[in-house]
Amino acid sequence: MMSNSFVKAPAQASAKVFFVLGDRIERRARLQGSWLNIFDIAVPPGSGTPLHRHASPEVYRIIEGRLTIRRATENGLEEFEATAGNIVRIEANQPHAYSNPGPEAAVFSAIVDSEMAEFLEAVGSQEPPKATPSAETMERMKAAANAHGITILAA
Repeated sequence: MMSNSFVKAPAQASAKVFFVLGDRIERRARLQGSWLNIFDIAVPPGSGTPLHRHASPEVYRIIEGRLTIRRATENGLEEFEATAGNIVRIEANQPHAYSNPGPEAAVFSAIVDSEMAEFLEAVGSQEPPKATPSAETMERMKAAANAHGITILAA
């Protein structure tokens, strides 16, 4: 019988780690020849993403902490809290965002397509930001997002 147990594997020495808008992002898997990419994302307190949308769906599995998820539905913008063990599905072209309202980092795994993975790596930096992103940084982020089929709806 298969168990739902979770074993936390140690970070691979070759894993790529970078930072986007304060979040620490680590590629955990890339299935060559397919669209499948898995990233572990650590979101510091107060950090998150702006409302955005893209053509691909995403799946998040919350590992530690809690995230406030916002996503558009046919009834308007819904907001809910996701905690460790929760799985969140984002549909293709569904406007969405997340933020960490807690006092500690939130960690989640994200399954994303190749276009999103390329965007994250293109805008990522080797060092965590030392301040809130400037207007110029956000404009560069928007331009890079547009080049990868991502529309930032609110900054």
